[in-house]
Amino acid sequence: MSAPEPHLVLRGLHKSFGPVAAVHDFSLDVARGSFTTLLGPSGCGKTTVLRMLAGFIEPDGGAIHIAGKDQHGLPPNRRGVGMVFQDYALFPHMSVRANVEYGLRMHGLAAANRAERSRAALELLDLLAVAARFPHELSGGQQQRVALGRVLALEPEVLLMDEPLSNLDAKLRVRLRAELKTIQRRLGITTLYVTHDQEEALSLSDQVVVMNAGRRQQSGAPQDVYHLPANAFVADFVGQANRLPVEVVGVDEAPGGERTVRVTALGRPLTLRLPDARTPGEGQKGVALLRPEQLGIVSTAASGELGGAPTTWTVDATVEDSGFFGAFSRYWLRVDGLEETWLVDVPGSAGSETLSSGSVLRLKLLTGLGSWLW
Repeated sequence: MSAPEPHLVLRGLHKSFGPVAAVHDFSLDVARGSFTTLLGPSGCGKTTVLRMLAGFIEPDGGAIHIAGKDQHGLPPNRRGVGMVFQDYALFPHMSVRANVEYGLRMHGLAAANRAERSRAALELLDLLAVAARFPHELSGGQQQRVALGRVLALEPEVLLMDEPLSNLDAKLRVRLRAELKTIQRRLGITTLYVTHDQEEALSLSDQVVVMNAGRRQQSGAPQDVYHLPANAFVADFVGQANRLPVEVVGVDEAPGGERTVRVTALGRPLTLRLPDARTPGEGQKGVALLRPEQLGIVSTAASGELGGAPTTWTVDATVEDSGFFGAFSRYWLRVDGLEETWLVDVPGSAGSETLSSGSVLRLKLLTGLGSWLW
């Protein structure tokens, strides 16, 4: 059976503002009903992509198709998209209900239809109890839901969201992104979301698209982008990255198709996952990626357990600094034989002590495999 056609197709989009190329040769397929996030630093072009899709700005080149229909030249109100802005853009002199109905009124819907669709949106977003209030009488989370309700009442083909949670405090952001995901799943609406918050992107998305300097760096499932970054930029931007110089010994392929590369690292053997079809040759030098949570402290000099030859891949290190983050402690380490500082995250427990600066310890790769970077 062939795969279904993508609901949203972007091909070779270009956009420049004067001499600055904001988006360059950007292509993307988005499945119907999926949640896709554009992730990247400020100025990487992600909002420009969203605004081209919405019809607010015209691309200099490339094509946009929604449900197989070319969007070239169509105004925003004829594209079947709805956009939630970062600042919500609520009308302060209108009630919650009037704000939600506003788009329906502009589309010329009859009063009875407006009332029915706005009530459905208010009920979905748990806003019926505050429908008569004005924006200044609402919490930040309620204002965000009103902005979402105004768009959902229009029943768009594609929902666009430009950093809608960035103005909220950290705890409220976590709660509301869970609500967003639940609502999106319930409606089955194709969603394109923009953020610079990697945690937000990983927790919400079916597909994460990492951007930098107007170009797509990698797209894929959150787990793949995190564990199998396509390049050094993705490895650094998504999560924390510990780099380890390695030399290739050989490449293996399991019956299920998973490919691994055997390397030596700091004089000891190590196995890494290959992120794509690349096949590094024997003797080739490269860099491995080890995430902070993949490493654990297996012994310390204070415990007298550092002596003897290690039987698995380990490395000795010295604590430069540490920080307590509640659920875990983070250590900044000087690793024997390396110039770069490493990060290691150790799960916390009641009564556990944080190692002091200058402590000597031994690290081990605890879970999973590291990843070949280049």
